[in-house]
Amino acid sequence: MACGGGRHLRWLSARGFELTGVDRDAAAVADLAAQARVLVADIENDRWPLADERFDAVVVANYLWRPLWPVLRNSLADGGVLIYETFAVGNEVFGKPSNPAFLLRGGELLEACHGLHVVAYEDGVLEAPTRCVQRIAAIQRPSPGAHHPL
Repeated sequence: MACGGGRHLRWLSARGFELTGVDRDAAAVADLAAQARVLVADIENDRWPLADERFDAVVVANYLWRPLWPVLRNSLADGGVLIYETFAVGNEVFGKPSNPAFLLRGGELLEACHGLHVVAYEDGVLEAPTRCVQRIAAIQRPSPGAHHPL
């Protein structure tokens, strides 16, 4: 999601995963077609292009568009994992982004994943480069009656 030049997509592809990348910048994703199905879409202003699809994993890094959170959760298959990391309040001390609209408030990512099974969560300062982030790994619980080990 918002895959840009495909740093995470390339890493996952090299490990044999079947992938779909989404970004609004056609130039940024132009050379990713060999590794994944790539969609160019403005997910902030247009409809979600994958509304009828479910994924075993959704990966988001360094991107925040709060209205998309329900869509991302609904995109998870039963047992699917959401891996999300982005900048948090406090990052303005270290550089960009510094606009509060693009910084998670304390515990906000954890709240956004309410109802998912959270297996890991961090909210703090990372080094190299120094930045404030929140990150989470959370699993979509199976639908009632579905058999899926958690």
